[in-house]
Amino acid sequence: MSMMDLARSKWSGVYPGNPACSGCPHNIGLKILGKVLGENSVLVVPAGCTSIIAGVWPKEGLGFPLLHVPFASAAAVASGIRASMDKSGRDGTVVVWSGDGGAADIGFATLSGAAVRNEDILVIVSDNEAYMNTGIQASGTTTWKALTTTSPIKGKTEERKDLALIMLMHRIPYAATASVAYPIDLAKKIEKAMEIRGFKFIHLHSPCPPGWRFDAGNTVEIAKLAVETGAWILWEFDRGRFSISPQSRKYVDKKNRRPLEEYLKAQGRFKNLSDNDIRYIEAKLDEAWTYILNLEKTLSKS
Repeated sequence: MSMMDLARSKWSGVYPGNPACSGCPHNIGLKILGKVLGENSVLVVPAGCTSIIAGVWPKEGLGFPLLHVPFASAAAVASGIRASMDKSGRDGTVVVWSGDGGAADIGFATLSGAAVRNEDILVIVSDNEAYMNTGIQASGTTTWKALTTTSPIKGKTEERKDLALIMLMHRIPYAATASVAYPIDLAKKIEKAMEIRGFKFIHLHSPCPPGWRFDAGNTVEIAKLAVETGAWILWEFDRGRFSISPQSRKYVDKKNRRPLEEYLKAQGRFKNLSDNDIRYIEAKLDEAWTYILNLEKTLSKS
């Protein structure tokens, strides 16, 4: 799918004036999802920001057929919907649209179970790296040292989970990372996932203006900085083949990356960082790149 194809697609599933915050990354991701899948899809949404974006009665914010579910049950509910659709012969895509809390933490048990069973569903985790809807509490994917309302003085003291790699190790047929700053890459990965029967997982990087403390007009800029500094690596695993996505390929060479502090200092949640903290985070990112490169070398097919 090209940018022109995305622009020509009239239906996005996202209504203007919905209750999302200004600059909300979820709106961006949902629009791309809607343009790729069209109206023939069902969304399962665990508790989170999208529960509000979907609309406040009596008005709707999203046009998808949508089921709201508790944090812990999304993948299990989606599995049941898929089984019902298969039994009745109904076509359509079942999508779990989740935040990090509904996938990496509270919802991980059912997520893992659906992956083990290789359920024919697509899970997209729009990760804003905290429980934003309930007050910016730290989650399993919150970056080390990030300020949250549950780590307000020196920032989070634990490392973040790499949820996409955890799901990859479930031996699912498809897993990928994506970013709201690269809509064509995300659209192509959704298209690719839909060609595959079985469990598909996309980890979408979604910078949050109020939670990360940056201007609402800079969402895409911050998301691009994450990729350009090497802080977020775009990759894809497709039925045995692992590859770094073209948007991240040039940043394999660290000399091509923008300075990490440009990304960190653009966010108020990192205002507490010392120079030693930045060096530590950079060292951890170097380790992550080494791991990804080793995966690409190991999990590849000619």
